[in-house]
Amino acid sequence: MANITFIGLGNMGGPMALNLLKAGHTVTVFDLSEEAMTTLKDAGANTAPSIHDAAKDAECLITMLPAGEHVEAVYLGDDGLLNTLSSSTLVIDSSTIAPETARVVAEKAVKQDIAFLDAPVSGGVGGAKAGTLTFICGGEQAAFERAKPILEGMGKNIFHAGPHGAGQVAKLCNNMLLAILMNGTCEALALGAKNGLDPAVLSEIMRQSSGGNWALNVYNPWPGVMDGVPASNDYQGGFLVDLMSKDLGLAFDNAVKNKAPIPMGSLARNLYSLHGQQGNGRLDFSSIQRFYRGE
Repeated sequence: MANITFIGLGNMGGPMALNLLKAGHTVTVFDLSEEAMTTLKDAGANTAPSIHDAAKDAECLITMLPAGEHVEAVYLGDDGLLNTLSSSTLVIDSSTIAPETARVVAEKAVKQDIAFLDAPVSGGVGGAKAGTLTFICGGEQAAFERAKPILEGMGKNIFHAGPHGAGQVAKLCNNMLLAILMNGTCEALALGAKNGLDPAVLSEIMRQSSGGNWALNVYNPWPGVMDGVPASNDYQGGFLVDLMSKDLGLAFDNAVKNKAPIPMGSLARNLYSLHGQQGNGRLDFSSIQRFYRGE
């Protein structure tokens, strides 16, 4: 069991930290939300008044932050954690950020003899709560081997994608494909409904046929078709439209830098950007179904 510090207790980070506690680790947490810290404290975690206090005695430090700017603020600069952490600390950043940002942080960590992994996740809030996340890791093999037993307390699929930044590249590719699949699924369901088909019946037909995909099979976007998904809870919870837009923007920027054609990814980015600007940014990303229904 390890002495772990967890920074960032949002929709994903909070459940992840709880699962580390359930696995028997000693967990110290920090977040700007007092409510989030109280929830973890009530579950048995230690709380700290600042990031530096939280990280002081950590064997492993895990961050789950909204964007690259937050990751840079935590780790880099004169007051960054990489200036004060012990060289024995294992650092795991599970935020979804630009690969270039992950590599900049990793470069400084290496200079400080600190093991660093970029380890973004897939599986959404449901996976975070159930402890079934997929971790996609970039970094040295030795750091990955150290991290794997800890990550297994929060996830069931742990991948080593390659060197620093590779985890972020793989995550962006995955989320771009997910956005494309979700749009295609919503489009097909809306077309069927326009022709009088029952969306539940059509979903089952496509699920058992060549159109089956993750968005259709386990995260159906049509309200009332599937229990326990955001679509059946007025699109509350889950993976926000604003976050999907952020990830698609990162994928687009990466494609520009690498001169990679992503026509479908670019269209998905534009659709989610429009959907978010229409007041849906805090809804789950499956709410793009409303766009195709003309709502």
